[in-house]
Amino acid sequence: MYLNDESVNVPALSRYRESLSNSCPNHIVIDGLFDEDKLNEVVNILQQEDYWQTQKHTYSALYVDDNQWQQASKDERFVQRGIWQCDELSGNNAQDFLSFLRGDEFMSVLSCIFNVQLTDITVEDPAINTNYFRLGARDFVEQHADDSPGREVCMLLYLNKDWAEADGGELVFIGEDDAPVRIAPLFNRCVLFDPSSKGSEHWVEKMNPKNTEIYRYNITSWYWSV
Repeated sequence: MYLNDESVNVPALSRYRESLSNSCPNHIVIDGLFDEDKLNEVVNILQQEDYWQTQKHTYSALYVDDNQWQQASKDERFVQRGIWQCDELSGNNAQDFLSFLRGDEFMSVLSCIFNVQLTDITVEDPAINTNYFRLGARDFVEQHADDSPGREVCMLLYLNKDWAEADGGELVFIGEDDAPVRIAPLFNRCVLFDPSSKGSEHWVEKMNPKNTEIYRYNITSWYWSV
């Protein structure tokens, strides 16, 4: 229902595995993985301002309040962005898509690509590991690593139409030998990577400060093995 069949057939999955093993960091970029009409429905929902609240992280603590944020130095602040806050029980196309991304069908595709059995059996609250985020002109995601014990896969899916290079917001991996890997956040572009692989530390380029009405939307999802 959500996946494009030609993007997940046997030859395609074989290409992804080969590309994954031959890249630094171990990553692949898949354009057009999902059904565009379904993603358009999601994008329309994400435009509703009431669903968003600001999320702030420092390097020493997650989900800090405003008082902690003000006390933290600029060097300690590494995330300021919007996080989607729709009630799971309310039900809409955007929430349904998040559920799909944690379902058996999609996780089996990821398991095949990464050659590891992914499961939520040992994950205390799977839902918090898959959500929508947005960056505005004042927001930022500084350099960090996503590796964690048992975490095998990180997925980023971009939901930005008519994106221009001048808008900023590129994903940048450290990569290898001073050769950063830069990936534009284009609509229906999926980035999958092994967060424990060499060169997987990453950040997001700042948004264009002049474009105060433009947001960069993405889904971030993490997956664990047994």
